[in-house]
Amino acid sequence: MVATDVDGTLIDEREQVSARTRAAVAALVADGVPFVLATGRPPRWIAPVVAGLAHAPLCVCGNGAVVYDSATDRILESSTLDPAELDWIAGLAERLLPGCGLAAERVGRSAHDAATPQFVSSPEYEHAWLNPDDTRVSRAEVVAAPAIKMLIRVRGAQSADMVTALAPALDGRADITYSTNNGLIEVSAPGVTKASGLATVAERLGVEHAALIAFGDMPNDVPMLELAGHGVAMANAHPAALAAADEVTGTNFEDGVARILERWWS
Repeated sequence: MVATDVDGTLIDEREQVSARTRAAVAALVADGVPFVLATGRPPRWIAPVVAGLAHAPLCVCGNGAVVYDSATDRILESSTLDPAELDWIAGLAERLLPGCGLAAERVGRSAHDAATPQFVSSPEYEHAWLNPDDTRVSRAEVVAAPAIKMLIRVRGAQSADMVTALAPALDGRADITYSTNNGLIEVSAPGVTKASGLATVAERLGVEHAALIAFGDMPNDVPMLELAGHGVAMANAHPAALAAADEVTGTNFEDGVARILERWWS
């Protein structure tokens, strides 16, 4: 099985799947090898990647909290933080990271489940990137329903510093990671990582972890790079991902994923 992160890994500087990468993925799929996206993105942000690949794979979304079938547009499994835990995490964040904004990512039965407001944020929350589908609500409403992850944002901060401040106080009651160092951290249910999501997919497909090749570039990719029989970091990767990998390939601008896949599939 081949699993890859999306941003900073699979897609290029235009946020596109290159022709070379698309061909390499098509070759391995034609050979009967399962191909999986493993991303911090929610399911509703998967469609452009699927279009670029011309293939609709199983996806591990929300840093491992969701297993999503992009071919049928169904949420197969999800792990959530309940409102009491969200409220407790929010209180810690507000105490240890003064001035932070809070947001919650939720899922329904499909990528665009109209019955579920999928991204809600407090008035203090400032996006680290463009997010056109945000619903502004009160702080109380952010924590009022189960969520696959809580996002905590401090404009101008370093995400690594935010993790250092918050992680010890979580005391194992939640998992914390980040996919950008631009003042944004992401908190999930305890034990939920890209590795846990991929382990679920591997079990579904009957694939041993030793037979998994994984690609990534940021700290949220470290668990899956360590899980995989062969973990590959991008040349543009965060030092933590580089340290966890068995091999380093080219950057995402240089078709780093395709360079490795072409050893076996072309």
